[in-house]
Amino acid sequence: MVRHAESPYIFGEERRRGLSPEGTAAAAKVADLLESEEIHLVCSSSYERAMATVRELAARRNLEIQAFEELVERPILGLHQQMSWELIEEAIKESFDNFDYALEGGETTREVQKRAIPVMEKLLEEYAGKTIVIGTHGNMMTIIMNYYDNRYGYAFWKQSSKPDVYRLTFQENRLMAVERIWE
Repeated sequence: MVRHAESPYIFGEERRRGLSPEGTAAAAKVADLLESEEIHLVCSSSYERAMATVRELAARRNLEIQAFEELVERPILGLHQQMSWELIEEAIKESFDNFDYALEGGETTREVQKRAIPVMEKLLEEYAGKTIVIGTHGNMMTIIMNYYDNRYGYAFWKQSSKPDVYRLTFQENRLMAVERIWE
């Protein structure tokens, strides 16, 4: 799992906003970090910032990025509404305590798992025993990890960085190990 690198927030541009100059440099470091890994598939949220974070890695491998709409970031609040970061963060915290909670127009943790986990399970089945890189977002990454191990929640999300890289080891559809490999 590769959480996207730094991306400047632009209201209304969730789908298209790319990386900052620092984020672009960090994406190259992600590619360097994973240089020695045997990678069979690079996939991503269809949002540009997630794809941009894994683009150089995919290019170095001569792999196309397989984009999944089901892996886009969770809007905790409707995309056409604005709110202070403090209130959004409180809502994110509540959403990990109550999987049916979201602000108006937002998506609950349970709803996100319903759209993302079938993609994960399909990938785990099709690429069993192989290495997959997934370009993702902080909430999405945490919600997926939480599905397999409920120790991953708000506190984990809060401490993760942009970018961040985690190696998840699965046996069939069971999460066996998680290792942070971003430095």
